[in-house]
Amino acid sequence: MSGPPAAGSFAARADLGADLGADFAAERLACRRGERLVFAELSCRLPAGGALILTGANGSGKSSLLRLFATLLAPAAGRLLWGGAPVAADLPSYRARLHYVGHSDAVKPALSPRETLAFWAALRGPATPPADPGGAVEAALHAFGLDRVADWPCRWLSAGQRRRLALARLAASAAPVWLLDEPSAALDEDGAARLEAAIVAHRAIGGRVAIATHLPIAVGPAERLALDDFAPASGHPLALGF
Repeated sequence: MSGPPAAGSFAARADLGADLGADFAAERLACRRGERLVFAELSCRLPAGGALILTGANGSGKSSLLRLFATLLAPAAGRLLWGGAPVAADLPSYRARLHYVGHSDAVKPALSPRETLAFWAALRGPATPPADPGGAVEAALHAFGLDRVADWPCRWLSAGQRRRLALARLAASAAPVWLLDEPSAALDEDGAARLEAAIVAHRAIGGRVAIATHLPIAVGPAERLALDDFAPASGHPLALGF
C-alpha cells in the first residue's frame, strides 16, 4: 500500500467561494441529554482554514457538541451562527455545508466502496468538476488507500477499511465544514496519516474542521476546547430546570 498523498496534491479541491469570508460560531451553547445538563455557556469560533480539537473525559459532551454543530440535536440554550446569521434561519443551506462522520461507519454490506462513494458523490455533488464525474470517486479511493478493495462487497472489509471508506466521503464530495467524531478509531498508522493529509489539504483551501478525539492527531495549528471546562455547576439555572 503506497503512502498518503502530500497535502498539496490531494484531489478534493472544492471551490468554497463566499464561504471563505463567513465564520462559523457558537454562542453560549448548553446541551441537555435526558435529565442531565452536559455542558453550558460554551462559545467558540471556527474561521476559514480553522481547526477545533475537542477534548475531555468520557461523558463530557464531545460527541454531543458535534451533534449540536450538525443540528442533529437542539441546544438547551444558545445558538449557532454562520456569517453572523443564525443557522436556524436557513437550515438546508447550513446543512449543505457540512460533512458529519460519527461513530457509525454507515456502510451497506452489499455495496462496494466504489459504489458507496459514487452514491455519496451523486447525493452531495462531486468534489471534482462535472466534466469528470468519476474523478472524485477514484481520487477518494486513492486518497484513503482503498484502490485494492474498491470493488469488494463492503461486508468483506475490516473495521479499519470500513472506517477509511466512511472518511473517504470527505474527499468524494465537497463541503466546507467537516465534523469528525473520533475519526482515527480503528485506523492503522497509514490510515491515520492519510486522514491527517486530507485534513491539512482541506484547511489549505479554506475548509474548517472540528474533531472530537482521545488520540493525538497532526493537523497543524488548532484551537483546543476542553469540554470539562464547561461542566455546569450544580446550581446552574438550566441544571435546575428553570
